[in-house]
Amino acid sequence: MNYISCWPLALITASVLAQPAPKPAGSVARPQLTVETIMQDPKVWVGTSPSNPFWSDDSQTLYFSWNPERALGDSLYKVTFTRLAKGKSLTASQPVKVSPVERRALATPPVAAYNRAYTQRLFDRQGDLFLLDVKSGKVRQLTNTVDVEADPVFSGDEKQVVFRRTGAGANLFSIDLQSGELAQLTDFKSGAKKPDPKLTDAEKFLKQDQLRLSSVLKERKEKKDESERITKADKPKRPKEIYLDDKQLLAPQLSPDGRYVTYRLSKSATNAKTAQVPNYVTESGYTEELAARTKVGSPTATQEFFVYDKLKDTVRVVSTKTIPGITDQPAYLKSMTSAKPDTAKKTRPVVINGPVWSDDGKLCVVVVRSLDNKDRWIMRLDPETLKLSLLDRQHDDAWIAGPGINWQGMGSSSGNMNFLADNQTLWFQSEADGYSHIYTVNVLTGEKKQLTSGKFEVQQVQLSKDKKSFFLQTNEVHPGEQHFYRMAVTGGERVRLTNMTGANDVTLSPDETRMAIRYSSSNQPWEMYVADVSPQSTVANKASSSSRSVSSQIVGTAPLKLTESQTDNFKSYPWREPTMVTIPARDGQTIYARMYKPTKSDATPATGKAVVFVHGAGYLQNAHKWWSSYFREYMFNNLLVDKGYTVLDIDYRASAGYGRDWRTGIYRHMGGKDLEDHVDAAKWLVQTQGVDEKRIGIYGGSYGGFITLMALFTTPDVFKAGAALRPVTDWAAYNHPYTANILNEPQSDSLAYRRSSPIYFAEGLKNYLLICHGMVDVNVHYQDTVRLLQRLIELKKDNWEVAAYPMEDHGFVEPSSWTDEYKRILKLFEERL
Repeated sequence: MNYISCWPLALITASVLAQPAPKPAGSVARPQLTVETIMQDPKVWVGTSPSNPFWSDDSQTLYFSWNPERALGDSLYKVTFTRLAKGKSLTASQPVKVSPVERRALATPPVAAYNRAYTQRLFDRQGDLFLLDVKSGKVRQLTNTVDVEADPVFSGDEKQVVFRRTGAGANLFSIDLQSGELAQLTDFKSGAKKPDPKLTDAEKFLKQDQLRLSSVLKERKEKKDESERITKADKPKRPKEIYLDDKQLLAPQLSPDGRYVTYRLSKSATNAKTAQVPNYVTESGYTEELAARTKVGSPTATQEFFVYDKLKDTVRVVSTKTIPGITDQPAYLKSMTSAKPDTAKKTRPVVINGPVWSDDGKLCVVVVRSLDNKDRWIMRLDPETLKLSLLDRQHDDAWIAGPGINWQGMGSSSGNMNFLADNQTLWFQSEADGYSHIYTVNVLTGEKKQLTSGKFEVQQVQLSKDKKSFFLQTNEVHPGEQHFYRMAVTGGERVRLTNMTGANDVTLSPDETRMAIRYSSSNQPWEMYVADVSPQSTVANKASSSSRSVSSQIVGTAPLKLTESQTDNFKSYPWREPTMVTIPARDGQTIYARMYKPTKSDATPATGKAVVFVHGAGYLQNAHKWWSSYFREYMFNNLLVDKGYTVLDIDYRASAGYGRDWRTGIYRHMGGKDLEDHVDAAKWLVQTQGVDEKRIGIYGGSYGGFITLMALFTTPDVFKAGAALRPVTDWAAYNHPYTANILNEPQSDSLAYRRSSPIYFAEGLKNYLLICHGMVDVNVHYQDTVRLLQRLIELKKDNWEVAAYPMEDHGFVEPSSWTDEYKRILKLFEERL
């Protein structure tokens, strides 16, 4: 077996940009990048962007995490705002580091547990509960215990605080805000209830015989029984003892009227084997095993949804047998000729999430998700009768997902939904028309309405405090831009509130008059801005319901920049703004991409060599106009352009941001349309950008590593060389929540796994392959690479190399590892392209 460590590598120590190479006549000097420079510790080289913004409750101070001092970890900073006069722009203080004393005294975010008037807020801090008066800022401590109290909410009448006490079996408790009385609302107990001792027939006869023979004994028993009856009658009423047996308690919740407690019980599969990852470099000097995860197709946990009626002192499980379509078989089973038709009507296992209650406590809605993730039902639940009534069913032969729609079948979230002010209308998100949009349904009448539409995604939704408006984040201007809007809850015109090209990640102030904007563009990292929110009555533009185009007119004031995070060394290089291009796919679809290409001003002109970068995660977007989470790869792509390469980065099939059909384009065949998109992109480079078809490379990590392998194994004449980083080589070895959605389970859909796993196509390797993998990767296990290596050895392939990183997980941490990995990638391309 060949190891890439034997390849000679030139080690160049550099903390700043290298001197530029001699430039041809007519070109402009550009500092030269090195791998050592761009793979440094980001906080030293790039700078640390602000993150995790939250507002003070009076909306006058913005807090965020930041590290301009390049310390070991981020600190909390704050900016305070003032307004000079009516109509004038905001002014802000310089960002100031918050002292440890002030930080510990802050009311912790998120600011969610308000009363209905938004005059009081509950929060927990270090295991205790607090009540904040919003106007005065006065904080009242409600608990001070060894146990951990968490998740406080107001009761329906707002006279009590309901919370969980984790030290008491995650039971629900309440505190009366006037009297301070503490009450326990549930009595969940781990384990099984011990059965009452039973007498044998012989023991029963003997006992009865003793009572017949002795009048004194009989009289004493009667007195004892009467005493126990009186004691029991005088005993205060306690919550019903509910034994969990071998199950886990999830999401206990009290109804607004205090009568019902809903909760889920999850039972883990007893025969699900967990993979172990060996860790070789340890403090002990011994190899240690890291528990990782199960593999796809392993038995999964099952769940049941219960309603505890405190008034009737009963506990009942909600039946799912009457849910419409609950016995439907997945379409792929019906289409498989080898599958025997299952005539038995089996109820599919589901998870019931929620409930979501109307503010008046009269209506209750739950979300039911099938564990095969083919169906999502939004249903009204009558907690007294346990009847489920259908409000909306979203079915997908592939899998249910999309922004605002929980896509993990075992997740605890019910998705993005709630009641409007009338306490009858529920809003929710659905991909019913192919894109994630906002819908409403009247829970009493069933009347349904679609509020947004068009070939774009509603990516985030927040209901205003007066419940008259939605605040939305969408990509309707361009799939690679994110902007913030306001829209009436009845739908119609959307007012665009942001105007900077790129991504505008907005955090509204509590009074909804200001917005903190974490903003970035394609070649500039994230910085913090603030802007006013326009008055409710102002309408600036009207978004088309049938296209992405909107007016460029914006409401509100220009954003005020609060931070400057980049280092001088980082700013000394003129980072390229990639060109946004569209590429026709063979099936008529449009592929969005970012292209980096040498220009006449570069020292090295385009040379005909090209590299295609493949982003990871599958469902992720990278051909966009903001600072990429793949910032190291962005810098590496700039380095490649400096050396004369054309670089292309595409949002292939299954990428985020383009709707349902694009997302599910890989269903039952990963390495199908997603790989075809890369092949089509490579051909486009040859046909339109002057690229030599024999000098194209490809690289990427995780899902990008998988695509790289499939490209070199199944389309060997398209790519001359490829670097597969932490690649999946066999999808049957990956996890269940991700893989089962896309490929179903290997025992029921072996064809999908067979045609989607690179290890089955290794004999097709023709050109040059580099594999890099962390050995303590608990996501994509290093075992994936080891199995592929053995396969390549048996196939007598000799044009591959592998680099192993003994102390790295899936996402590398150490700059030395990043540097080593990307020097090897660069060497591969320089030698082979």
